[in-house]
Amino acid sequence: MDEKIVRLKEWIDASDNVVFFGGAGVSTESGIPDFRSVDGLYNQKWKYPPETILSHTFFERDPEEYYRFHREKLVIEGVKPNRAHLRLAELEREGKLRAVITQNIDGLHQAAGSKTVLELHGSILRAYCSRCLKRFDADVINYGTGVPRCGCGGVIRPDIVLYEEQLDNDILRSAVNFIRSADVLIVGGTSLNVYPAAGLINYYQGNKLALVNLSSTPYDSEADLVIHEKIGEVFSQI
Repeated sequence: MDEKIVRLKEWIDASDNVVFFGGAGVSTESGIPDFRSVDGLYNQKWKYPPETILSHTFFERDPEEYYRFHREKLVIEGVKPNRAHLRLAELEREGKLRAVITQNIDGLHQAAGSKTVLELHGSILRAYCSRCLKRFDADVINYGTGVPRCGCGGVIRPDIVLYEEQLDNDILRSAVNFIRSADVLIVGGTSLNVYPAAGLINYYQGNKLALVNLSSTPYDSEADLVIHEKIGEVFSQI
């Protein structure tokens, strides 16, 4: 076993206050493409750039085109939690992990059994009316054709944070509290380039910051441990 993974395992074994903060790279091993890799959504041809389609302005202006993209690119059938999701859920059951803070909208952490999951960007598995806020089953938005509408006439939308929208303050506050009080903070599968989410790492006050990501991040020099490996392979060994 790599000496860096051994050290990470030792940190986890000795702690009951571990917090995990993850991004798209956590789910790529489940078959969900990330946005910024060579094969990610940002590099696939579409009528408009993905960041434009996934914006509040675009959703308001052209919900039909948004939903065409949503159903073809964001809804992926048959995905299951991978080794990272499953091990994180085990660590929570073992009393080691306090919380999972995720930028992902796929619900795979909950599917793996994690209970304390803070979804910074919401979930594609929930939906609500943009006018009256009535809640709907996600099948209404993830399947079918055209623009789903509520009985009040409002457009039903996914419960995700679109570009130009603010993160939920309560979730942010909770994430800050978990990170600030963590003994071990593991950051995995994220480029740490997307703000304000990436800025959460600055609230960590401990000396056991581990970054697990295939490529380097702007925070590598500040971390106490950097592992450039697939996150599923790392978690299968801890």
